[in-house]
Amino acid sequence: MHIEVSGNGPDLVLLHGWAMHGEVFAPLVDQLRPHFTVHVVDLPGHGRSVEDSTPLRLPYVVNAIAAATPPAVWCGWSLGGLFAQHAAATAPKVRGLVMLASSPRFVRGHGWPEGADAAVFTQLGQALHDDFASTIERFLALDVMATPEARQQMQQLRQRLLDLPPAPRVLQEGLKLLQDTDLRGALSGLPRPSLWMAGQRDRVVTPAAMQAAAALAPRAHALTIAQGGHAPFLARPEQVGQALQQFVATLA
Repeated sequence: MHIEVSGNGPDLVLLHGWAMHGEVFAPLVDQLRPHFTVHVVDLPGHGRSVEDSTPLRLPYVVNAIAAATPPAVWCGWSLGGLFAQHAAATAPKVRGLVMLASSPRFVRGHGWPEGADAAVFTQLGQALHDDFASTIERFLALDVMATPEARQQMQQLRQRLLDLPPAPRVLQEGLKLLQDTDLRGALSGLPRPSLWMAGQRDRVVTPAAMQAAAALAPRAHALTIAQGGHAPFLARPEQVGQALQQFVATLA
């Protein structure tokens, strides 16, 4: 599994979302390097780990990452948050958990009205399969603010993501994780402090869903990033970076 390490300071593991890879964090990593030793993971079947055959399942992936990284705070965005939360519940090396536009349960169901309809993910999976480039471009356009600098940033990110498309198998494996996983039951016993950051404009994992999840965990705090979408670190990397610094500073 490919893990890019840079920066200086406390160790921080970053886990990307479905069909992406670690380069999507580039604007955020620029903010974090002066303050953290950042471990940017490419999940199996994604990015520079495209040939990694590790099943995209929680224990397999978490065990592999934990074996390859020092004790650290784990930050998971979207799908990556499922791995981060599982690690925080099971791996002693996890010092703290940051959930970034990520939920213990992504789909709506009994006792969880805050989730999205399962069809949202089915449709996205089909779009990624049919036209990966256009789907990624639409996603970035929704999350990057409409300034000349942001448009240039979007084009750079787009090219980085398109240069390393995911293995076809992880489109299905990731879809299954998003539709079937429910980690709410582990939150009450979560042994580490957690920060739940939502994007104000996110319609996939809403601020209400993040607040509801944080309410289930001890030593948890929910924060909404103003004007952020499903990837708030693209529109507001400085604000997300500052929130991460403040959270890590509170850990013993």
